[in-house]
Amino acid sequence: MPATVLTFVSTYLPGFKGGGPIRSISNLVEALGDEFRFLVVTADRDEGDDEPYETARGPQGWRQVGKAEVLYLPPSGRGLHDIRNVLRTTPHDVLYLNSFFSPDFTIKPLLARKLLGDGDKPCVVAPRGELSPARLALKRWKKRPYIATARAMGLYRGVTWEASSEYDAKEIRSTMGMRSGEIRIAMDIPNLPVVAPVNDAGHLPRQPGDPLRICFVSRISAEKNVDFAIKTLRSIPIPVRFQIYGPVQDLQLYQQCLRLVAELPDRVDVTFMGGVSHKDVPRVFAASDLFLFPTRGENYGHVIAESLAAGTPVLISDRTPWRNLAPAGVGWDLPLEAGAFAFQEKILEADALSRTGGSQWRKLVQAYAIDTAGYRNRVEAARMLLSF
Repeated sequence: MPATVLTFVSTYLPGFKGGGPIRSISNLVEALGDEFRFLVVTADRDEGDDEPYETARGPQGWRQVGKAEVLYLPPSGRGLHDIRNVLRTTPHDVLYLNSFFSPDFTIKPLLARKLLGDGDKPCVVAPRGELSPARLALKRWKKRPYIATARAMGLYRGVTWEASSEYDAKEIRSTMGMRSGEIRIAMDIPNLPVVAPVNDAGHLPRQPGDPLRICFVSRISAEKNVDFAIKTLRSIPIPVRFQIYGPVQDLQLYQQCLRLVAELPDRVDVTFMGGVSHKDVPRVFAASDLFLFPTRGENYGHVIAESLAAGTPVLISDRTPWRNLAPAGVGWDLPLEAGAFAFQEKILEADALSRTGGSQWRKLVQAYAIDTAGYRNRVEAARMLLSF
């Protein structure tokens, strides 16, 4: 009888606006769904949407989605009493929580677990980068008091923590203390395009005279740092087409970005393209020469892996697990403290490389994606993460 993993995550398939966690869980389910029984509890709508998914309409109950059974909860069904009922009436071997701060899908399940006296049942908490210094600095006034209160209550006592790297584990220890529980390292399982990169025929080569085609693929939010990306183009001396894909999560930041775009020179063309579904992301990268992503912190960075799998070099911050890219010849990971000018210098390098050897560069990037995917090792680490 396979072990049952009761998984809480704020957004899941068919949603895509929630970004990496959706892919983290869906890839996990695809890889281990024949060995574990996954029950996923999630919102009945995509992040920021007012209407539920078509597939989530009708009587509430478990629905088969791929290899998982999914329970879609409407806003009215996410109270502590509701979450407690889900835990009480759903037999499970492991409770798996995919956030640190989510009120509905982490904090309430932890409170319900405490109320039900289930403290001895295995519980895995994956903060997914939320405990990085950069992420904690955002809304610090709200996060720090919660952490102090949760520690005082023993809300996370006895849980097993999931970290994506030793660096991630260090951040968890720093925030929660050495006695907060066991830490298991399990890097996210890549999706199939990373294991088997997209065919080079899908790439749209840059034509002579074309501007450098740069893309940004992520939510419009403070932690993704899109405003910094726009600032790098202020004094760029070459023609650039910069397309920004992703849902607007922070309206104030979006309006600030529009003001920054208005100040750019005419040779820089910036377009906000809106959200893009997961299946269309490879097409976006295939039509781009460079992925610019100066994020303030990523637990894994699925979108970085997808860019590399498509053969598109990356220019990212050094606050992700993707490091030492320049020696490998597949891009750059720079400290944000180096400033916009340092990023601009690498954009100019990318312009020269894509004009003179774009096809060979992309093949090198794709080969790197295959070498670093480490699919089997990551599946084994995930298997150990959920085994008690």
